[in-house]
Amino acid sequence: MNHTDETSQQTSSPASSATTSPPADPARRAFLGGGAAALAAWGLGAFGAPTASAGSHGAEGGGFDPFAVPKEDGAYGLFELDYPYDALEDAIDAKTMELHHSIHTESYRVGLNNALKELETARAGDDFAKVQYWQNQLAFHGAGFMLHLVFFKNMAPAGTTRPSSALRSLMRRHFGGLEAMKRHFSAAARTVEGSGWAILGYQPVGDRFIIMQAEKHQNHTQWGVFPVLAIDVWEHAYYLRYQNRRAEYVDNFWKVVNWDNVEARALFARGMRPS
Repeated sequence: MNHTDETSQQTSSPASSATTSPPADPARRAFLGGGAAALAAWGLGAFGAPTASAGSHGAEGGGFDPFAVPKEDGAYGLFELDYPYDALEDAIDAKTMELHHSIHTESYRVGLNNALKELETARAGDDFAKVQYWQNQLAFHGAGFMLHLVFFKNMAPAGTTRPSSALRSLMRRHFGGLEAMKRHFSAAARTVEGSGWAILGYQPVGDRFIIMQAEKHQNHTQWGVFPVLAIDVWEHAYYLRYQNRRAEYVDNFWKVVNWDNVEARALFARGMRPS
């Protein structure tokens, strides 16, 4: 098991006690059906300033913020999961979920806040002797924290969400079909070298969805791509149950994909593109 892919921070947080519910189909259909107009109707103005956070299944409530996390005095807090740690047993065991969220993701949060604080101190003192180190820390921990947020929000208990006809149509336009996208995504996840990720993202240039491999999560292959669906294939994400059977973990991941969240993120991303 790779123990060098994370920082040594061991801070923990309790498991979320949130429960899950069936997808809110009328709300989801309204969100999907209107494209950019629907985004405005749902209160999705400038990025980072929605009217409300999304619920556990994506486009619920009055708005959708794809990167909603608690903040206090400018510091990032650890986001809660929308389901208990044992809710994804069809794909990921409860212990792995607990360690992944409360220790690994928490380590990124601590590292991100620390890097931001150190760079603030450097600016205040006009002392940039260690700027290269702290910029590296900002990239590593910031990318790790944000991608883990996407990953955890991209999942829901098996059977609680399903891809809509609108999402299927979108995937057909860009990949030849939803199943074709899944095969491509799975192949990327199975074969990315070292500790990495497979990411379905929206590329504003050309208005297209693409699939990327990220061997180091702070080194994305293309700038400006908005993550819509992400799977963590670092060993800490699956080793307790699957050991070296990464492909089996990737196959089972599809059982717990939160399709409502994927749809909401896809439309949010397209709504950010200038008309």
